[in-house]
Amino acid sequence: MLLADKAVQLAYDPGITPNEGGLPGLAVLKEVMGSINLFAIIAIVGAMAVSAGVWAWGHHSGGHQAEANGKKGVLVSAGAALLIGAANGIVAFFSGLGGQVH
Repeated sequence: MLLADKAVQLAYDPGITPNEGGLPGLAVLKEVMGSINLFAIIAIVGAMAVSAGVWAWGHHSGGHQAEANGKKGVLVSAGAALLIGAANGIVAFFSGLGGQVH
């Protein structure tokens, strides 16, 4: 088989695109994902509050390790909130980018 024939086989478009009404239960799955997203945001708020408390306690008690861990916890919580809040946009961006590949 020629190399060009192999390249044509790799470039074959199967014609599959996302179909919103393809499977039953899609609305339920969207509801579950939204609930998980809300749960994660609430958990992040709690983690940030605890981390900020550890940061403050470490600062005022002279515990440098606790202060550093509190700072790390606040930054990780902020990063997680950013990623969860931007998840739909990130997935849509990369899905659209992937749809442009031919």
